[in-house]
Amino acid sequence: MRKEPRAMNVAPHIEAAELTDADLDQVSGGVAAATSAGLHLQVAHLEVCADAGAFVSAEGVAFGVNAHVGVN
Repeated sequence: MRKEPRAMNVAPHIEAAELTDADLDQVSGGVAAATSAGLHLQVAHLEVCADAGAFVSAEGVAFGVNAHVGVN
């Protein structure tokens, strides 16, 4: 007597949860203030991109700056 192999269930087991904005603020610490600015300049074959951002929360302050220069 020959047994057929059982098919493996490879479907991922995912449990979804719904979070309110108040729940997210508790998890992430909330954002008290945020600002950002960006610049994109292209002249002939030269391209310059830059952006900056600042975020203030109960956990502290974070700053970020990014710049890119390229030749097309």
